Amino acid sequence: MSNKQTFIVVGGGLAGAKAVETLRTEGFDGDIILFTEEAVRPYQRPPLSKDYLRREAGFDQCAVHDENFYTANNIELHTSSRVVEINPATSKVTLASGEVFCYTKLLLATGSVPRRLMIPGAELNGVNYLRDISDADNLTDVVTATAGAKRRVVIVGSGWIGSEVAASIREMGAEVSVVELASVPLERVLGTEVGSFYRDLHIEHGVDMHFGVGIEAIRGATSVEEVVLSDGTVLDCAVVVVGIGVFPRTELAEAVGLSVNNGIVTDEYLKTSERNIYAAGDVATVFYPFYQTHIHLEHWSAAINQGPIAARNMLGISDIYEQIPYFYSDQYDVGMEYTGFAPTWDQILFRGNPATKQFITFWLDKTGRVLAGMNVNVWEVAPAIEALIRSCKPVDLEQLVNPNVDLASLV
Repeated sequence: MSNKQTFIVVGGGLAGAKAVETLRTEGFDGDIILFTEEAVRPYQRPPLSKDYLRREAGFDQCAVHDENFYTANNIELHTSSRVVEINPATSKVTLASGEVFCYTKLLLATGSVPRRLMIPGAELNGVNYLRDISDADNLTDVVTATAGAKRRVVIVGSGWIGSEVAASIREMGAEVSVVELASVPLERVLGTEVGSFYRDLHIEHGVDMHFGVGIEAIRGATSVEEVVLSDGTVLDCAVVVVGIGVFPRTELAEAVGLSVNNGIVTDEYLKTSERNIYAAGDVATVFYPFYQTHIHLEHWSAAINQGPIAARNMLGISDIYEQIPYFYSDQYDVGMEYTGFAPTWDQILFRGNPATKQFITFWLDKTGRVLAGMNVNVWEVAPAIEALIRSCKPVDLEQLVNPNVDLASLV
């Protein structure tokens, strides 16, 4: 590679950090510039709702690389730097400061932003969102104070973020109420049967659950004092945490006419509709050859896998993104891994008893083909679950649910 080439990465999350690492490990000797809006070096976000929030891990445990990595690898890391414009015609990016940088190839890894509550009182002090390290630091401080004062935290939404934050805050000693429009946590993703397991798990740990209701208003003089639910229930509280989903940060892409559909649309090489511009991580809607469709994922695995693939393709290696979706979650003493993609399914089967907190769930189509599997406190089976998915063949259901049958033997 000519050292006259300049590859720019916009976004200081996991996808961007792994991309610049891959560029160097693959032998690129040109200039690499990484812009991040945050004041710190790139870090992973999953700990923000788990051990980092509980102050069981520090920033160095969350950081993708040690503090010397970028200098040692001759990577220009620009913290507190926001890109406000890209110009594909001139191959330039402009920062909020007015500085302009030229690129040969560009990777957009700008991530996502939380959906905001649009109700009376949403602007009060004490309403929190959890997206970056400063959000987590602030939330830890206010929850610690709330727990000490024996005040309540209300969490709006029981998706993955809401559920993990609820578990962490309970472990920090605060009282917690969860408000969810669905009938159980994670219903849209996992279905009622598995969502019920997580409902019972939170109730077991003392969480006050409110299902099938929304939040009408937040009240207080200057700070949160109470939350009003759509059924008329009023919850006294000092802190509200909102976890109702995210929006991909596509504004840079949209401004220059890149194809956008719930994320920046890419092909299987992570290339966008514009030559020399790539996208990866939360902001991307990627074509998956295995599924023959575009999929938008907001999971750790997408960032850590897509960043390196995009980097190799920026180098002209032609590496196809072939991963099966995967994510994990830890809540209390329950860890899980989910492998596959099942936006719809025809049946759910269990291997083991959920009451024991050690089981595997399978989502299948009507032919008996495994679409996805989730192992809960059962380990080293994710590769076998992926193999079942990739086989695209119906399985013997009796053997599938029999804990004495090796999963790998069913492929």
